[in-house]
Amino acid sequence: MQLATYPSTDHFDEMFGPDGEPRPSASLFVERLMQLADGNLQQCQKAAEMSLKNLGITFNVYGHEAGTEKVWPFDLLPRIIEADEWSSIDQGLKQRITALNLFISDVYNDRKIIKDGLLPEELLMTCKAYRKQCEGFMPPQGAWCHVTGVDLIRGKDGKVYVLEDNLRCPSGVSYVLENRELMKRTFAPVFQGMSVAPIEDYAEQLLKTLLDCAPEGVSDPTAVVLTPGIYNSAYFEHTFLAQQMGVELVQGSDLIVDNGYVYMNTTRGLKRVDVIYRRIDDDFIDPKCFRPDSALGVDYLMDVCREGRVTLCNAPGTGIADDKAIYSFVPQIIKYYLGEDAILENVPTFLCSIPEQCQHVLANLDKLVVKPTGESGGYGILMGPHSTQDERDKTAEAIKANPREWIGQPMISLSTVPTLCGEEVQPRHVDLRPFVLSGQETYVMPGGLTRVALREGSMIVNSSQGGGSKDTWVLRNGHG
Repeated sequence: MQLATYPSTDHFDEMFGPDGEPRPSASLFVERLMQLADGNLQQCQKAAEMSLKNLGITFNVYGHEAGTEKVWPFDLLPRIIEADEWSSIDQGLKQRITALNLFISDVYNDRKIIKDGLLPEELLMTCKAYRKQCEGFMPPQGAWCHVTGVDLIRGKDGKVYVLEDNLRCPSGVSYVLENRELMKRTFAPVFQGMSVAPIEDYAEQLLKTLLDCAPEGVSDPTAVVLTPGIYNSAYFEHTFLAQQMGVELVQGSDLIVDNGYVYMNTTRGLKRVDVIYRRIDDDFIDPKCFRPDSALGVDYLMDVCREGRVTLCNAPGTGIADDKAIYSFVPQIIKYYLGEDAILENVPTFLCSIPEQCQHVLANLDKLVVKPTGESGGYGILMGPHSTQDERDKTAEAIKANPREWIGQPMISLSTVPTLCGEEVQPRHVDLRPFVLSGQETYVMPGGLTRVALREGSMIVNSSQGGGSKDTWVLRNGHG
């Protein structure tokens, strides 16, 4: 078994300690792996890839020379997390989402956090994701972010940090569920008896969260998943989640507003819709409220939402807490609303909107990771230590032209996990996106999407940028 030649790394490896011995969480798994016959791991990997292809589990990459639709890249060797460590992460995520829900609610209503001088008003009002149309709005249960994906990384020091929050339309959970099914099917002898926390109830938990946030007085609410359609990069996920929850998948053209309510067209006529899990960005959900040129949304949908007759999940306007400049204030936001210190730390962040911090970023472009505050998916990022002088010059010009739109962060060396690369097992960098559901209660899926940078030395894990994924095993107490 190739693990015998697994190279040591100067990064934190999730499976092996600096002495080359398996970490306690991984010892049983490594023992089982070592018992596999030569070539067996590769056979299992090929079976998994064939299964993905046959099941049509894909994602779309725009502008890629090899075509847009790709089979989901999956690596069979899992990432393993101890029960005790996960317990702390679970609590930290619940704390973070609770505070962010309170923050968004405050920002669109009383603005106490601004009046008390904790957050500069200008920073908020210049946020691209701020939606004036949401001022004075209060969603059912006070839940603005029903579904959140929080990106976590582990540094060289072994500590877990929050890299960013995704509170608009976070994607990837369908791949988490499919990765687990693949693992059970193709790697059963190794998986069985490992005492891994189950994740199969996610769709049930998601449906419960959506229905719990239905408008007041609706006894038997109807939920739907609203998709932009087949050309969206996460369309597979939209169909998958609708099917798993047993609800209709609809496009904007399937919905109408009539007499103050939302209805969907069915073969039996119009049926009232109470909860919409929308996978369309704010700007496109209602041409009468946001972008008038949108062909994806539903006329007057926001009117019904504001009147409390339909629930949109996530609520419009939540993107303010996605903004990477506002991210830097989250520890203070937690302290302000909950009176607690943040359990999960942020990565240190320099705001280019603050002149002295901007100077620091411009003087250290070759050392920092520089990100646009309003982008997602790994786009527009300058990885300073791996960049060219030309790339740094262009980024410097962009920062000077609009400092508010940029932040700088130290380059954190992501932890590694053993990954099958052809015939060899090699360390590859990973991050983790756990999914959190907020409604009447808060639920954290044990584990989440471990994204892996498949290219040697690369720190970019996004699937849109050539990354893949792994199953994430959260061990239950008393495992093995």
